[in-house]
Amino acid sequence: MIPKTFKEVIDLGDGREISIETGKLAKQAHGSVVVQSGKCMILCTVVSNYKQSDVDFLPLTVDYREKFAAAGRYPGGFFKREARPSDGEVLTMRLVDRVLRPLFPKDYHAETQVMIQLMSHDDDVMPDAMAGLAASAAIQLSDFPFECAISEVRVGRINGEFIINPSRTQLAESDIDMVIGASADSVMMVEGEMNEISEEEMTEAIKAAHEAIKVQCAAQIRLAEAFGKKETREYEPEREDADLAQKIHDMAYDKVYAIAKAGSAKHERSAAFDAIKEEIKATFSEEELADYGGMVTKYYYKAEKAAVRDLTLNEGLRLDGRKTTDIRPIWCETDYLPSVHGSSIFTRGETQALATVTLGTSREANQIDMPSYEGEETFYLHYNFPPFSTGEARPIRGTSRREVGHGNLAQRALKGMIPADCPYTVRVVSEVLESNGSSSMATVCAGTMALMDAGVQLKKPVSGIAMGLISDGDSGKYAVLSDILGDEDHLGDMDFKVTGTADGITACQMDIKVKGLSYEILVSALKQARDGRLHILGKLTETISAPREDVKEYAPKMVSVRIPNAFIGALIGPGGKVIQELQKATGTTIVINEDPVTEEGIVEILGTGQEGINAVLAKIDSITFKPVVGDSYRVKVIKMLDFGAVVEYLDAPGNEVLLHVSELAWERTENVSDVVNMGDEFEVKYFGLDSRTRKEKVSRKALLEKPEGYKERAPRENNDRGGSRDRDNRGRDNRSRDNRDRKRD
Repeated sequence: MIPKTFKEVIDLGDGREISIETGKLAKQAHGSVVVQSGKCMILCTVVSNYKQSDVDFLPLTVDYREKFAAAGRYPGGFFKREARPSDGEVLTMRLVDRVLRPLFPKDYHAETQVMIQLMSHDDDVMPDAMAGLAASAAIQLSDFPFECAISEVRVGRINGEFIINPSRTQLAESDIDMVIGASADSVMMVEGEMNEISEEEMTEAIKAAHEAIKVQCAAQIRLAEAFGKKETREYEPEREDADLAQKIHDMAYDKVYAIAKAGSAKHERSAAFDAIKEEIKATFSEEELADYGGMVTKYYYKAEKAAVRDLTLNEGLRLDGRKTTDIRPIWCETDYLPSVHGSSIFTRGETQALATVTLGTSREANQIDMPSYEGEETFYLHYNFPPFSTGEARPIRGTSRREVGHGNLAQRALKGMIPADCPYTVRVVSEVLESNGSSSMATVCAGTMALMDAGVQLKKPVSGIAMGLISDGDSGKYAVLSDILGDEDHLGDMDFKVTGTADGITACQMDIKVKGLSYEILVSALKQARDGRLHILGKLTETISAPREDVKEYAPKMVSVRIPNAFIGALIGPGGKVIQELQKATGTTIVINEDPVTEEGIVEILGTGQEGINAVLAKIDSITFKPVVGDSYRVKVIKMLDFGAVVEYLDAPGNEVLLHVSELAWERTENVSDVVNMGDEFEVKYFGLDSRTRKEKVSRKALLEKPEGYKERAPRENNDRGGSRDRDNRGRDNRSRDNRDRKRD
């Protein structure tokens, strides 16, 4: 039986469409949709257990995978099977999770899985831009307690015109690459990179994306209604006790307010807050704590959050005593590590990042192998966040999704400032050594200084800042917080990170928790962020005002030269013998790539000593040496023969040519040694290929003056011996016939 399907089509306004279909695949899932644009097809399924988990949070898993079969390819590696997710897949998971998670009820703790997979790939469609739409559409078909439909779109801008969900080709021409997540009413998430745009331009891009999202949300609702909207499931909510909540609020609020107003350091403040919590818990009996101890803790944190927010809104003060626009003290240092190619320390308050830069050849490029994209990165950044940075001891289980996301944000902030003609592959690593508020922005700042310390000729230095927003919808009051603390990260209505140069924004990441945030407040917050960025940028440039003119003495120097493809084999040698011996002798690393456009070989020479690099360049010059007809060259005799001397071009060692005895001197030469000897150096003139011998011809005598009375020899005339050659041939031919006749007989 052919299943009944339901379908909605979304018009993107430029001839492209996105369709959402349900009813055909994965019908045992609680919600299932196929989202398609062009030949790109994404399947999303959602399932949530009906039994609440014994935890105090939502155990939500968002999983996004790209199947290699979708692009007609095999997975790499020995086992031809998709394994752990790539960084690109992890980043898409994070984009979707950040929008979905806040829309579930806070007391909904059932194990929930959202599984999104690319089933068919289209080179003109970027699938990650449709993952949020697929997830929300599948949830709309389920019975989950979920607040409202959402969607995500990518927005680009080419020649001043905004484009929704641009192709990768279009994105290469765009000065904006942002993904926006929103409901029909409110923008909830923004992440992307830009080419030094203004705050107003960024806001306009968000508005354009939001208009497209409204259309996609309406399509989801229509699909759910046509399919048959399910009744929202009932679940066992958390216990609530209004009287207990008020009691704990009254006990904690004033004390928390006083400690918050005192402006203390992180650990001192945390210890004081913990003491208040324990003091409140001590007022309850063991039986009461066993019955509702978890509620006591929950209501305490609720009171703490209210007190800290009120302090900021009422008095403009913050937990560490700063005003809303104040930036914590900053100190910086470069060239800290003696043996690395570039290093820096950036410390802002209680957050510290140590960044290193390593310079390499194209061989060290980061290879990206995904079904939706194959390529390489010659600039990439890795971010590490060890437990000791927050004074904790916890299990170390490889690179977390958070580390991947924070590293990607910092990489996007800096990569636009790497010059296109940078010859190196550049790797930046940020080690977070202390953390109390935006280690990713500390990474951007440390990365900028380390790159300049390494001699990478950054177009402009980049700084970053983390901001927060606290608002009161009833009174209309709000406060924008510059350089937020870790404790302020979760208590605000918006937290966002902005990076940029003195001329504009290069990257951003926003999570907006309040509904209906006005664009006026958003622009105000972005402008306050700009003031903070410029302040931090000033501190960076005080430490290192410009990139080093050259790389450090012990860092590798890079020289790149192009040679005709025909010479690549000669440079490599049989079995790689020539290039391997050359690397060993010169202490360099040599990488050869072919340019498919110009049909040239690109030779990268990496070495710490200029002498070794020069030796490689000399060898390349020698291999690719082509003498010009009519030019003179200095040569050296390397072999003596009866009929001439073999000479080597001094400017191209290894390139030899025969100097015939007749070209040594104007006088008749009986013995080669009468004119030249081994090791002699002199000039010769190059005549190109000899028309008679088809070999290269050089002459020493052509550069000498003719002796007085010198007479050219008369050209040899044809004689009888030459003319009788045909008769001789005829005779041989006749003899051949006679032999054949005798054999027949």
